[in-house]
Amino acid sequence: MTPALDLLKKNRAEHRVHSYEHDPKAASYGLEAAEKLGLAAAQVFKTLLAASEKHELVVAVVPVAGTLDLKALAHAAGVKKCEMADPQAAQRATGYLLGGISPLGQKKRLRTFIDQSAEPLATIFVSAGRRGLEVELAPQVLAQYTQGSFADIGRA
Repeated sequence: MTPALDLLKKNRAEHRVHSYEHDPKAASYGLEAAEKLGLAAAQVFKTLLAASEKHELVVAVVPVAGTLDLKALAHAAGVKKCEMADPQAAQRATGYLLGGISPLGQKKRLRTFIDQSAEPLATIFVSAGRRGLEVELAPQVLAQYTQGSFADIGRA
């Protein structure tokens, strides 16, 4: 059990857990999840952390097949500039290891932005807090439990 799954269970949020055998040599954790679970890459999302010029950490949830647009994230967050967060700072703030950072159940409540491509989908997959473990849930459920907002932050 992970903090992400504990949060969903405690709140009786509708979700399904999917696991697969993680390959430590995989180049992309997110694309590995899509491939091993037989999913379209557009339905699987990765959790990234960025830091603003004020050193505020923000969470970005974007499709695994694309990239994060840091300018768009900064605009959505109302800051001048964002850059990718230091991996150690990301792990400390979330309580998760890289490659298994979930947007749910993080140690510190961070502002969260979910790419708008998730909004029309019935369900999406995000890390459940461990490599090889994904949680399937409605994008609105993810937004509710992260207090996240949808924004145009991903690029194909």
